Amino acid sequence: MNTTKFMAACLVFALVGVPTLSFAKARGGSGGGFSSGSRGGSSSGSMGSRGSRTYQDNGAKPIEQSTTARPSAPPPTSAVGGASSASRPAPAAQPSWIQRNPLLAGIAGGLAGTWLGHMIFGATDTSARTTDGAEGEQAAAGAGSNGLLLLLMVMGGGALWWYMRSRRTPAPNFAGLARTSAARGSLLADSSGARLGAAAVEEEITAADKAAFQQALTAIQTAWSGQDLAALRRLVTPEMLEYFSAGLAEQASEGVANRVEDVVLGRAEVRESWSEGATQYATVSLSWSAKDYTISLAKQPGEQGALVEGNAELPVETTEVWTFMRFGSGKWLLSAIQQVA
Repeated sequence: MNTTKFMAACLVFALVGVPTLSFAKARGGSGGGFSSGSRGGSSSGSMGSRGSRTYQDNGAKPIEQSTTARPSAPPPTSAVGGASSASRPAPAAQPSWIQRNPLLAGIAGGLAGTWLGHMIFGATDTSARTTDGAEGEQAAAGAGSNGLLLLLMVMGGGALWWYMRSRRTPAPNFAGLARTSAARGSLLADSSGARLGAAAVEEEITAADKAAFQQALTAIQTAWSGQDLAALRRLVTPEMLEYFSAGLAEQASEGVANRVEDVVLGRAEVRESWSEGATQYATVSLSWSAKDYTISLAKQPGEQGALVEGNAELPVETTEVWTFMRFGSGKWLLSAIQQVA
């Protein structure tokens, strides 16, 4: 009986205690505001969109939350390295002569039917009239005329088939035409180069762009600390605004506020920059220090329990990978945040 009670107690602890510990661990973090997993950011992690490179490995943790659709998985390949036999399309069956020439097939069928009818009914009619000499001569003459008519019909069908064949235009063969074989300046070369270049074109980041990234870091942390969604809307993409809004809503429900103050950028390293059509992206590794702490809105500063988490006096170091995007030569907006791997 004691063993049964002990096993039941362990089961209850596993069902209740373990999820609680996991939730607490998910909410903990090293500071740095919403993105680093502080108290107000239970939905923190790697999030947002990096365009066509959203799910590519760039040295940081993969993006887990994104509205960008994942690319479809490539077909399986065989051990030799080529495509498997199951993924290769079966060769198309060649159409028969009847399928390729329905008109001639109909004419040939009609001629064959006429000839068979003549052979059956003409021969019967001729044999029935063999007793009369004059009638036999007439039947022979009729058979000869029918044979001549049949020959003329065959010759007409052959002439029609030759005429239709000579008018048939052969389909152009593009099998040997590749992008590299297109003549320079041709429409094919220009269109294919523009289409492939629009997918991912490396871009150069200037000193003014880096200054804009630094300013965006400070402005976003300030807007987050002040729970100012209107200011965040001018600094981030709609997808990132949704994540920030969810974090602020959780803070409001719990009656707390996360503060990130005295942000000092230590290092900004551009990892990659590219453009997709009119949209330009830049992924930057940012390292900064800031005071990151969470307070209770129900208590006055200095009261017991006013400081919920963190330290209001000592700054903490944070490193994250941020991706910015802009349309044309417009303003840079934060589009994704990744944690350091």
